[in-house]
Amino acid sequence: MFNSKVIGTGHYVPEKKVTNEDLSEIMETSDDWIQERTGIKERRWASKELGETASTMAAKASEIAIKKAGLTHKDIDFIVFATLSPDYYFPGGGVQVQHLLGMHTIGALDVRAQCSGFIYGISVADQFIKTGMYKNVLVVAAEAQSGLLDKSTRGRNMAVIFGDGAGAIVLSRTEDNNKGVLSTHLHSEGQYAEELALTSPNPSKWVKHFKDDKEDLSYFPYMNGPFVFKHAVTRFSEAIVEGLDQNNFSAEDIDLLIPHQANLRISQFVQKRFKLSDNQVYNNIQKYGNTTAASIAIALSEAVEQNKIKENDIVVLAAFGSGFTWGSVILRW
Repeated sequence: MFNSKVIGTGHYVPEKKVTNEDLSEIMETSDDWIQERTGIKERRWASKELGETASTMAAKASEIAIKKAGLTHKDIDFIVFATLSPDYYFPGGGVQVQHLLGMHTIGALDVRAQCSGFIYGISVADQFIKTGMYKNVLVVAAEAQSGLLDKSTRGRNMAVIFGDGAGAIVLSRTEDNNKGVLSTHLHSEGQYAEELALTSPNPSKWVKHFKDDKEDLSYFPYMNGPFVFKHAVTRFSEAIVEGLDQNNFSAEDIDLLIPHQANLRISQFVQKRFKLSDNQVYNNIQKYGNTTAASIAIALSEAVEQNKIKENDIVVLAAFGSGFTWGSVILRW
């Protein structure tokens, strides 16, 4: 059995910066209101004028990760792409990333696990590498979800939270079983699917329905915020403990925790729960908002750029989100 290790990281965020003050001009909200509830100061939104989509941003982040890995496109054996905001209803965005990168006819798999998408993607790629099927797998997560939001006072509970961007890693085969991905842990609880969801359009309620029924707003995302928060703080902790226990680690062994950037209050709760210092937890939600599947990928790339991760560090990635889905990854860098 092989292990898989991260040999390259990259991220891309749109240039368009949207501050809390900007939002207060189009809806009833304020900087204080948003920061108090989420910790967010600003976010990036994709530009239609520049043609930014989940796939184009994913390709840009991937280019950086591949270059930093010291590889070329020809060295990548497989693509795992996580997003809830693909360019098309179908086909999935993975094939678009493959095309935009000019790669040969390698396989491309789409993961629809929303906020947990990057965690799920790493787990899938890790299994392909562990079995010896592939040597180098590109795992990329991207979101262009700003176009889905109701940017009015009615939709402010969602609109102020979410941002766009992409992050990528290259996972590569290593024969050192003490390095790289030590374990991954995945969970779901579908009975709560509609507590955080975008339920339309769907095959039984297609576009014509909304043209005929102006009162149906199910094509905007919905979130039961307090319910999601309550479950998130519980599942985050469970996923982290599960990973630590499997590897005979304790919270004191964590060098860096990178949680999904859902809400700064959730991250702070988890940090306090595990008695971690500010230097042991990486947060960037303040400047990017919640970039859903891309959030951990972007944060990991930034942490590497800022030299916050050293060789042999124990890095924990953890996510919770729509589905409900949640999970964790334990890495030795």
